[in-house]
Amino acid sequence: MEISAAQVKQLRDQTGAGMMECKAALIEANGNMEEAVKLLRKRGLAQAAKRTGRTTGQGTIGSYIHLGGKIGVLVEVNCETDFVARTDDFNGLVKDVAMHIAAASPRWVRREDVPAAEVEKEKEIYRAQMEKEGKPANVIDKIIEGKLGSFYAQFVLLDQPYIRDDKVTVSQLVAQASAKTGENIQISRFVRFRVGESAE
Repeated sequence: MEISAAQVKQLRDQTGAGMMECKAALIEANGNMEEAVKLLRKRGLAQAAKRTGRTTGQGTIGSYIHLGGKIGVLVEVNCETDFVARTDDFNGLVKDVAMHIAAASPRWVRREDVPAAEVEKEKEIYRAQMEKEGKPANVIDKIIEGKLGSFYAQFVLLDQPYIRDDKVTVSQLVAQASAKTGENIQISRFVRFRVGESAE
């Protein structure tokens, strides 16, 4: 099948993938733009997973102020090179993440950051609820795992559904940016301030 330069350009603009990758995806998808985008996304996310071990010594600290100065966020997002740290794609991601933190109020960046005592406390609460309902012991553990997943989705930044598209988690949003930039991208830390919070 003949793929035009215009089609390749359109796919490049849409995904940020390389010219040869775009052409190969279009050929594989028989010229179907949507299918080609899906193929590139799948490949990009797979490549992003391979990058996770690479050092992220560069990056930027982004900020977001909301509700007329009532909520403020600082977030550090890292990448591998200063070149990527200065790109619009990377800075757009940092801004989106800061805005998400302001709206969704996560408490931790990743699951590993949740203190073990906090996880145990949640498990105890769920176990007590299930025992009260008379659920059998072998079922309780499975239910607890499911409920813990919901707990993480509520309070862990990378597990939260992204505020602008709840079909995507923040982790997937970062992986998409990683696929587009070709670098390992990590959210290191954040702080969220709300006026009057310390007085509560």
